[in-house]
Amino acid sequence: MVVTSIRSMLQLQKMNKMKCMMSIAARSFSDFRYNDLKIHQTKMPREKPSQDTKLVFGKQMADHMLVAEWTLENGWDIPSIVPFGPLAIPPSASVLHYGIEVFEGMKAYRCDDGSIQMFRPEENMKRLSKSAERLSLPTFDKEELLKCIAELVHLDQDWIPDCDSSSLYIRPTIISTEPSLGVKPPDSAMLFVITGPVGAYYDTGSFQPISLLADPSFVRAWPGGIGDCKAGGNYGPTIYAQKLAQARGCSQCLWLYKDQVTEVGTMNFFMFWVNENGEQELITPPLNGLILPGITRKSLLELARGWDEFKVSERDFTLQELAKAASEGRVMEIFGSGTAAVVSPVNKILHLDDVIEIENNGFPLAQRFFDELTSIQYGNTEHKWNYVVDTKVGETKQKQPNLQ
Repeated sequence: MVVTSIRSMLQLQKMNKMKCMMSIAARSFSDFRYNDLKIHQTKMPREKPSQDTKLVFGKQMADHMLVAEWTLENGWDIPSIVPFGPLAIPPSASVLHYGIEVFEGMKAYRCDDGSIQMFRPEENMKRLSKSAERLSLPTFDKEELLKCIAELVHLDQDWIPDCDSSSLYIRPTIISTEPSLGVKPPDSAMLFVITGPVGAYYDTGSFQPISLLADPSFVRAWPGGIGDCKAGGNYGPTIYAQKLAQARGCSQCLWLYKDQVTEVGTMNFFMFWVNENGEQELITPPLNGLILPGITRKSLLELARGWDEFKVSERDFTLQELAKAASEGRVMEIFGSGTAAVVSPVNKILHLDDVIEIENNGFPLAQRFFDELTSIQYGNTEHKWNYVVDTKVGETKQKQPNLQ
């Protein structure tokens, strides 16, 4: 009886696993093709900012957006580039009630020779697909979507600032349009991509040091959650803590899990220090599910390992370790990294009643990372990470590996 019961239970578990795999497969890409892309150009172009306008991050949008709808029954519909405007979704759409959505952040840059390129966009496509799968949203053909995004950039290329401190921000997003209040995997979804010109992320400028509030009463992510996905649910709840940080004169929050350092604001965290063994070490938290696998983070680690000048580690460390090292003069630099801000040095951390001061030595390592990375992004340094976009509409060059 017991053996039969266990055998039946295992068979049931196997059947449920197969059903789950079939469901995921049904939600994967179908019929999403760049060759099917339809383009409907606007007849009423939006006013573009002048060259001397101070660009506020995320405030101004370009003329067009990419849109594609999906249903469980039919898969992806034909993708279209249409004039930027409101989306039509029902008030019962589950994205509005349960936050079933994921997004990406990427950029296009204008180079000195007039060409346009994106930075490691294949990594964004991989991360978007992974996030979508975790939120039970449909996945897609990564190469085909990237071609469609390149076409959108082609069409709105005049919106890309001709300045080495500005770029065109690109925001791909997938939302559930399931018109039901049931908490369930959506049977319909929408993918859209909007763009807009951006300058420095922080009001302090592109490379001015920022201060952080480390408040242990707030937690951004935890084991088994979605801290490693780029989903709206990871960001909305942080705004209140961000308000408290600003009220105390800080630019961002330093996120902790228990005592472990995880992220800084919406960026990955790096510390350059002399460790307990007397070694110079660049350290960043590991990809353990608590932090976003940042593309800038990955790039900085690859650059540092290529230099081979100091130890590079991905491992857990605590705020207490950081504070002790800072008090002993062993912390040389702390900085955050991300698409929006690139690299942001940190000069102060407030934790409870303590202030951890980071000596402002000009942040030479952070500056070196910033200079090398932006040189690649703006085409001053040729690199395999660059995805070159032709300025001629309808033609796309690709220099990157297959994404499938």
